[in-house]
Amino acid sequence: MSKSLRLSEKWFRRGLWLVSLVFAGFLTGLGGTVVDDLPRVEHRLDLSDFMDATAARGFRDALSKAHAARDEASALSDQASLRHDKALADSQAARETFDNWLATRRATARADQDAELVERTANLDRLKKIERDALAKIEEQKQAELDAEQAAAKAQAGLNRLEADAQDKLEEAYRAQELRVFLYRLALTLPLLLIAGWLFAKKRHSVWWPFVWGFIFFSLEAFFVELVPYLPSYGGYVRYIVGIVVTVVIGRQAIVGLNRYLERQKQVEQMPDAKRREGLDYDVALARLAKGVCPGCERPVPLKEDGLDFCPHCGISLHVQCDACHTRRSAFARFCHACGAQAPQAVKTDGVPDHSLPPGV
Repeated sequence: MSKSLRLSEKWFRRGLWLVSLVFAGFLTGLGGTVVDDLPRVEHRLDLSDFMDATAARGFRDALSKAHAARDEASALSDQASLRHDKALADSQAARETFDNWLATRRATARADQDAELVERTANLDRLKKIERDALAKIEEQKQAELDAEQAAAKAQAGLNRLEADAQDKLEEAYRAQELRVFLYRLALTLPLLLIAGWLFAKKRHSVWWPFVWGFIFFSLEAFFVELVPYLPSYGGYVRYIVGIVVTVVIGRQAIVGLNRYLERQKQVEQMPDAKRREGLDYDVALARLAKGVCPGCERPVPLKEDGLDFCPHCGISLHVQCDACHTRRSAFARFCHACGAQAPQAVKTDGVPDHSLPPGV
């Protein structure tokens, strides 16, 4: 239709389309803010909400005490290991000294050294006892560390059982919450979509069409961006079923609309030529002629062929002779292109608009 519009009208329509898009953008921003805040009406679920608080606290306290006991036993074990290493070194050094002294005594065979032999032997036994005591202390701390680790494992196992039971309940609550949030979104977006459908059917050609189309764009964005991605899946069943239902509804409407259009076209094509022209909008007629189709039945016709004065499909007049200069001209032109005389049977601008086309198309 743009070829049949005045230059200023073209730019005005482009500006109005821009207004429509800007209006849709602001509505989308507002709607997105509202939708983002919808989950806040629900309590943020946590695993602790589905656990026995007393039992969980007991297991955590036991786990904490076991870890503390294990760390303490580990530290004491390290200290005992150092003492054992020192006692072992002292014992080995004393053993080497004793062996050297004993070899010397055997070589000299002096009887006056028997008392020293007894003393050295007693000192060696004392060092050996210190070494054994240090080793026993290490084993004691290792046992305490093992007991603490076993207590920690037992407490952790109990806590894990509580968390496993709570996890199932949490996932079930998540699914229920997800469904409620989706229903909130549906309660918000479905009325918008219904309003948009009514506006498309009734008001898209009104004088306020930029706002109508802006609202339609906004509602479509709200449906396909803010609603459809959050549709609960339940293994894919819900989404596939909803997709099938939506496709059937849209397909049915398209089929019904096509049949109504074809039936309406049959009825129109049976009407007299003059009456059919009264139902054609001037701009719509020129737009169809510019596309090389008949303004009446919208079938392709070779308009540039000489002698083609009527549509071979529906019989509507396409070219006539000017009453003033007898020049062959378009039957839908308001004025003769050769002499400028006004056409008495030109298409009226206040005729019934073609609702199959949006404004500016």
